[in-house]
Amino acid sequence: MTDHTRIPLPPSGPSLIERASGSFDFRTLTRPPVADLPPVAPVMPRPVASTPSNEAQPAPAQPAVHPVAARVEPTETKPFRGEYHKIDRAHLRNQCLIEPESAVTGLLEEFRIVKRQLLRTAAESRDGRGAPNGERILVCSPHPGEGKTFCAVNLALSIAAEKDNEVLLVDADFAKPSVLSTLGLPGGPGLMDALADPAMAVEDCIIGTDIAGLYVLPAGNATGSDTEYLASSRTGEVLARLTAHAPNRIVIFDSPPALAASPASVLANHVGQTIMIVRADMTGEAALRDAVQLLSACDDIKLLLNGTRFSTTGRRFGTYYGYKE
Repeated sequence: MTDHTRIPLPPSGPSLIERASGSFDFRTLTRPPVADLPPVAPVMPRPVASTPSNEAQPAPAQPAVHPVAARVEPTETKPFRGEYHKIDRAHLRNQCLIEPESAVTGLLEEFRIVKRQLLRTAAESRDGRGAPNGERILVCSPHPGEGKTFCAVNLALSIAAEKDNEVLLVDADFAKPSVLSTLGLPGGPGLMDALADPAMAVEDCIIGTDIAGLYVLPAGNATGSDTEYLASSRTGEVLARLTAHAPNRIVIFDSPPALAASPASVLANHVGQTIMIVRADMTGEAALRDAVQLLSACDDIKLLLNGTRFSTTGRRFGTYYGYKE
């Protein structure tokens, strides 16, 4: 990750994905083979009995007329009904986040590489060639302070720049939400409020931004039963509404650390992809294994190495565009 010495917490270094385990555990998705069908015997025509010429010939049978199915037009994307707010670009820059409409940086290039495989998996999921819910991505880490929110926000900012996709960033860290403060957005009702109150529409809680394609769903008011609400049947209905009228929408969940709170393991049941943030020289192997096991409900778990300060290959993304650290 790019070294910004004036920012203490954000990661630094030349490569975001250096030393990641397997450098993304890409999985080849193939169609199941079609079973061989038994040979079909030819159908022989029945013999037609001769009819005397002086008898009336029966009228030939008319072919059955089947109704023509009406053409189904593609569903038009429905925008969210929540308020729109402006995001301070200087506030993003001060936190070492991607600044939209700015020059290419090493950080931007790194997240361009990270998002490409995620978007590919999401597209395959939509086409029925992969696991369901591939458009839902869970960003998690074993412990606090390993950069999950930093990576979730930057990933959302990077996907928002796509021409064929839009992104909804969901703050699912109900105990310690930080997405709104990271983006400089005001508080308000959010996901937990929609789960706890059946009369509340989750669409009304979503915040629009002046960054094209970027929407934010706050965490909402925490309760003493956050995990139980997430485990209820209503969660599937609420999450389905987030993408019901937007087939090209990617939903990113910034969850609490897997080894510090239980909601992450429940959310893993509702997503098709998980990104596990591994902090260089901080995250231990035992903790990483335990966290991956807790999120095993999601079959596609990728590792993202964060906070590297060196590169054995000397790789420095962004320098090709003139960016220098």
